[in-house]
Parts: sequence; C-alpha cells; structure tokens
Amino acid sequence: MTRKSERLAHRTPVTPAEYASHPVPPVAERRPVVSVLHGDRRVDEYAWLRERSDPAVRAYLEAENAYAEAVLAPVARLRDGLYDEMLARIKQTDLSVPFREGDWYYYSRTEEGKQYPIHCRSRTEGGAEAVLLDLNVLSEGKSFMSLGAKSVSDDGHLLAYSTDDTGYREYLLQVKDLRTGALLPVGIQRTGTVAWAADNRTLFYTLEDDAKRHYRLYRYDVLGGGEPELVYEEGDEAFNIAVGRTRSRAWLVMETGSHTTNETRVLRAGTPSAGWTLVAERVPEREYEVDHTGDRFLVRVNDTGRNFRVVEAPEETPGPAHW
Repeated sequence: MTRKSERLAHRTPVTPAEYASHPVPPVAERRPVVSVLHGDRRVDEYAWLRERSDPAVRAYLEAENAYAEAVLAPVARLRDGLYDEMLARIKQTDLSVPFREGDWYYYSRTEEGKQYPIHCRSRTEGGAEAVLLDLNVLSEGKSFMSLGAKSVSDDGHLLAYSTDDTGYREYLLQVKDLRTGALLPVGIQRTGTVAWAADNRTLFYTLEDDAKRHYRLYRYDVLGGGEPELVYEEGDEAFNIAVGRTRSRAWLVMETGSHTTNETRVLRAGTPSAGWTLVAERVPEREYEVDHTGDRFLVRVNDTGRNFRVVEAPEETPGPAHW
C-alpha cells in the first residue's frame, strides 16, 4: 500500500445522516441603523456587528465558530492530516537572503514551532547576530501579531517599527534604540508608511482616517521630545499618501495617489525641515514613479500612452518641462 493510499484509508466517510444531524446555524440579530448621506437613506441591520466591545458580538462569533466546527467534524481527521502533510513540506527553520544597508547585513529568520519571524542584522554576512525584533516575544499574551513598517535610521542606531495586535490593520508606531534595546517615548496609533531623514532623528510617517485612508503626513523629531508636526493633508478621498526614500538615500519621496493618478513631492533627506518640491501635478490617468541616482531624478511615466517610458530630470527642476 502506498503512502497516499494509506492516508486515504484513514478518511472517515461522511453519510447524509451525519450532515442532517448538524445543528441549525446561528442567526444574527437585526438592529436597524439608519444613516443619511447626500440625501440617500440607508438602513444597515447588522451595523452592530462592527462593535468589537459588544459582548453580543463575541457571543455571536463564538456561535458561528461552534457551528463551523460541528459541520466540519466528520472531516476533522482528513483536515488535520492535510494540515500535517502541508506543514511537513515547509522548512520551518529558515533564513532569508541577507541584504546590505549601511554597515549592516539585514535578514529575517524563522524557527520551528514558532509562529512569527525574527528580524536580525550582523556586521558581516554570517557574523554575530543582533536581534532587532522578535515577533514571537512581542506576541506573548496576545492572540495576534503583525508587523507593519520597519525602518532603521542611517546611522543604524534607531529602529522605527509598527505593529498590530488586533487584526484590524491598526498599527502602533514605536521607536527602539538598538544600542540599548530601550523604547523611546513614542507611541503613535494608526500609522502607515515611515521614512527617516538623514539627520538620524527626524521621522516622517503617514496617518490614516476612519476609512483607513492614509491622508496625513507628519514630521517628528523623535529625540526632541516635542509634538509631531503636520506637513501635508490630502483632501481628496480617492487619494492615499505614502512616504519613503530613494534608493540613493539622498531624497525623501512623498507620493499621493489614486488607482489611476498620482503626484509626487521630493525633499532632500539632509534638510528635513525644508519645504517639499512637487515633481509634477496630478493629471487624470497619468501615473509616474520617481527615483534618484547621481545628480538627477529618474521618472517612469505613462504620459505618452498606455505603456510607460523612463525620463531623467535635474534635481533642481524635476518638472515635466525638463524631462
């Protein structure tokens, strides 16, 4: 008998009688909530299910889970067998390919039996390891853990990172001193992308609204102890904001984009308190990406048709007239 036939032999057959004996699925209570927007009246009978703190929501979800377990009980052995078989083909103790940034090699690794990756670095490839973040440690006492942004300052001393322990993609931004392992007094809720300036103390980050749209960009001196400063706010609900650095590390880039249109602003990484320069204003159906090399910008843009072309532009005058 082959291994496959042995596995199939252990399957438990399911009969119509077993399906007929399943309990009745739970039915969510209807609690009508009326909202009026632009003269349009809408009734949502299940809006109450969004209230995570309502004990009735938890009770209903537990009833759904219990019903699902009951329905799937006849195939529990097969389900567990498939899980074990797939898990056996995954290399649980593994290592990502290290990449160099500054004076360090960065990588992540996983260990058998642990659910989350461990993010590390070393001075030389394969050298002594320094752990930046162990998500298994961060997840202790929590039912969920997800890493959002992760960025190290140019001098390698500070780590800005964000985590979500709810599953609702609501990320808390924190800053860790990698020399001591201590957390700085930084705790900013509902953040998105982050980028360090070249001064190793100024951090740019985006913030989301209640619709989970990243609509604000802040500048924050994490060593100064002051308040974050609002740099830009996007008023068009179709557009989201993201911030990053060019591959040359010389410029900060803020992109504001929808699904089909965007515009980009740039700022020298060494002058974080200066004003941002608009590369090209938003034009419907035009998209472009900006990067930097040497003393010029490289722009990938679809301004001449559906396909993209690559153009270059001077640092001081990056607009379309100089492409």
